[in-house]
Amino acid sequence: MLSGKNVVLGVCGGIAAYKACDIVSRLKKLGANVDVIMTDSAAEFVAPLTFQTLSQNPVVQDMFEEVSAWDVRHISLAKKADVFLIAPATANIIGKMANGIADDMLSTTVMATKAKVMIAPAMNSAMYENAVLQRNIEVLKELGCAFVEPESGRLACGDVGKGKLAQPEDIVEIVQQQLLSTCELSGKTVLVTAGPTSEAIDPVRYITNHSTGKMGYAIAKAAIRKGAKVILVSGKTNLKPPLGLEKFLAVESTMDMYNAVVENLDGCDIIIKSAAVADYTPKTKSDKKIKKTEGELVLELQRNPDILFEIGKIKGDRILVGFAAETDDLMENAAKKIEKKNLDFIVANDITKEGAGFGVDTNIAKILYRDGSVIELEKMSKDELSEIILQKVAELSGK
Repeated sequence: MLSGKNVVLGVCGGIAAYKACDIVSRLKKLGANVDVIMTDSAAEFVAPLTFQTLSQNPVVQDMFEEVSAWDVRHISLAKKADVFLIAPATANIIGKMANGIADDMLSTTVMATKAKVMIAPAMNSAMYENAVLQRNIEVLKELGCAFVEPESGRLACGDVGKGKLAQPEDIVEIVQQQLLSTCELSGKTVLVTAGPTSEAIDPVRYITNHSTGKMGYAIAKAAIRKGAKVILVSGKTNLKPPLGLEKFLAVESTMDMYNAVVENLDGCDIIIKSAAVADYTPKTKSDKKIKKTEGELVLELQRNPDILFEIGKIKGDRILVGFAAETDDLMENAAKKIEKKNLDFIVANDITKEGAGFGVDTNIAKILYRDGSVIELEKMSKDELSEIILQKVAELSGK
């Protein structure tokens, strides 16, 4: 995903420096090249060798170290960066940057870069709330630096408050958004549905399916990276809502999802319905737990509203995309859905194939258009598939 991208990571002195190791590891797994600059204080918390091993690049610390080849190191790194990330960022480096002080390798290099600078502060809550620090943060924001807000919680010193370094996965996601951001869907609002719906039988039991929401959440992330405003309507999942959403709506039943979608249709340009909704719901729901008996329990089910069908009737000029998860007659069933539900195209996959369907990070899909044309795709990650889906949407939208 980040192949060919260069991230320069500045690590400052603080207990949160150990979390920067996770940041490097995650960026490398995404294919990015990472160069680490450490302050002398940071090296007191984590050995440079750790970052050298994780990044597979020499770690830069001393401005005056001997070099084997001629280059001005802080200038070459500053030019190399596609994104310049400082995590953790101390009050010291924030103060230096805000006031134009360049007296070590990190502050000198960041002053020389023309790349996007992203800063993830981490410090005691009293330091973070200090008026001078807050002024320095505002100065840097006005100069174009982006900040990854720290979290609240118990700090290393025992205090409780705001100042914890943001989670490494959140920092990496924001870096990824910056590196992959495009304008293909700028000015568009995209509504995505994701995950399963659940239909209550009683306060304890419910009917649901195996959907994990991974496909829908990947689509939401891809849409954000392409510049769209994204509304995500999601059933219950174990996933964290993507950063940068315009709106996140958590729902349970199919009727809940139907209502959320209809209420948010105004202003939407694109609807991508990847949720696996329950087609049926118990006709009667007990408000008390149904006790076991000697006999059999018979559930009478009634149809839920067909969300995609109902949207298709009122879609107007909107782009409408659906999914078909099938076990047999894949293309025949997908073709029927695209016609019946007035879709622009449908993403069809055979969930009996290994590496496709629910609960996995990959998918094997075919994209079927209204005119009958088909794009057959190889097995790929759901992140990669989401990029292709959004690219096809952008083509239809004329971007």
